[in-house]
Amino acid sequence: MSPADDGTTVRAAGCVLWRPAPPDAPPGLELCLVHRPKYDDWSHPKGKLDPGEDPLAGALREVAEETGYAAEPGVELPTVRYTVDGRPKEVRYWAAAAGTGVFVPSDEVDRILWLAPEAARARLTRPRDRALVDALLATRPPGGPGAR
Repeated sequence: MSPADDGTTVRAAGCVLWRPAPPDAPPGLELCLVHRPKYDDWSHPKGKLDPGEDPLAGALREVAEETGYAAEPGVELPTVRYTVDGRPKEVRYWAAAAGTGVFVPSDEVDRILWLAPEAARARLTRPRDRALVDALLATRPPGGPGAR
């Protein structure tokens, strides 16, 4: 039995949400970061899975809940593992293109930002989240939408 199956691991999922840069910006893409006032941090949208919930379905649910945007999932990105309050946590991530939506602030997420990858990397609070920016960029085909 792997640690993720032992019942003590906190299971979560999220997305590195992206969209093409607007016409008045340099060509490329923008990433959506969420600000969680409880932790005063900037991160990718993510959250704990409900019991028995499919990780991809949970990731898309969390994106919608935290950002207000629908998301079209792409490739799976690296899984991030760390410890929270002495318990192992495993967060599965997917690249996801932003669809339509409108952000509405809540107690959980009070702000979002759409930033170019370099600015997003600098704004992210935790280094483990910065590595996901690099993983997303590695999936982008040269000359394709959002390519740099």
